[in-house]
Order: sequence, then C-alpha cells, then structure tokens
Amino acid sequence: MTAPVETPTLESRVGHYYQVDEPYRVSGEKVREYARAVQDYHPAHWDIAAAAQLGYSGLVAPLTFTSIPGMVANRRLFESVVVGYDMYLQTEEVFEQHRPIVAGDELHTDVELSSVRRVAGRDLITVTNTFTDAAGERVHTMHTTVVGVTADDVDPAMLTAAKNVVMHDVNLAGIDTSEAAYRKTVRPAGDVRIAQGGADRIPGTPRFDDLEVGNELPVHHARLSRGD
Repeated sequence: MTAPVETPTLESRVGHYYQVDEPYRVSGEKVREYARAVQDYHPAHWDIAAAAQLGYSGLVAPLTFTSIPGMVANRRLFESVVVGYDMYLQTEEVFEQHRPIVAGDELHTDVELSSVRRVAGRDLITVTNTFTDAAGERVHTMHTTVVGVTADDVDPAMLTAAKNVVMHDVNLAGIDTSEAAYRKTVRPAGDVRIAQGGADRIPGTPRFDDLEVGNELPVHHARLSRGD
C-alpha cells in the first residue's frame, strides 16, 4: 500500500489536465451494446430508421454512454496523479449533453482534476471529462466524483471483492501507483466551442419546464445484478 497524497498536496494538483492520445470512435455496435447493458430500449438506440425519423444520421447513444471512454481516459489520472488510495468509491456523476452523440462520431477526450474537497475526514475528488467531436466542438461534459479510501477504512473482504471486479479494463484499486516525479500539465488557453446540434429539440419526451406536480411519467423497470 502506498500512502495517499496529503490533501494540501492533492489540492495543488487541481487543474491537472491531459488529452487522451487516441480518439474514441462511436460505432452502432457499441451503441447497441451499451443500450443493452443499461436496459435502454428506446428505438433510436437500436434502429437506424427510428433515429433518422428524429433527425439523426446514426444510432443515438444513451446519455450515459460517455462513462465508458471516460473511465478508460481517467485511468492515468488515478495511477499517476491521484495516488495512494486502495479503492475509489463513486459518489456522484453529472452529465451535460450539449448535443446527442451518434454512431459515426469521433470523440476526443480530455481529463481534468477539477476539485478536491475534504469532507468528514475523506477526500472527495472530482474529475471532469470533456468530449470534442471531429469539428472541434464540445459535445458532452461529464463530472465524476469519487471518495478515496485506504485499506484502513475498508473491510478486507470488500477490498478483495472490488479488486476482482474490473470494469471496462480499468483498475479501480489505487494500489499499483506510479512513483515517477510528478509534473503538472494544465489545459491550454483557447476558446471553447460548444456544439449547438441539440439546441433545437425534437420532441420525444416531455420537456422538464413543462412538467407539473401530479404529472404521471412512463414507468421503466430494470433488472439489476450484483455485477451492475
């Protein structure tokens, strides 16, 4: 076990930034695969014709689809910047959809350590991923907050179970950490262009602003397993 970075030191690393070398190419197969995993059976995720009726050039990815490339992109951060913890427990995830992501998109993923807070003796660490398309427009922003814990805080049986569950080829246990000298890199200056493709909404579900107390929303049932 490696001792966790002290909070003041970790706070000095807020703003650490890098971009993943290879773009993530969104395929129809991946969209369907993810929709199946999260049990989202909206036709636009499965049928190209249904997506076309809504005005899209390919299958529409579920809102949380970016959690897959985001988790892979964050691996380096938790192995070389936010180090020394034996486990990271996710506490919150916020998605900002600037325009729908569709099959055929090529996403460039950025990673930034955006916040470190000390709450009740625990470090709450927020990482922000931004996804930019081939045209250079930001299409999606994702904020993930985790709490870093050490072996002293976790039941050994729970720690072992977590180490044996690998999600999307990412090691969630912060045990194998890099001891290389730390060097901070920050986001380069420049204008951010936000995609406007989702500004003109094609009605498919009720608008949040149109909802009123007493409205009945469609019921959706999902089956959860321990692996989920």
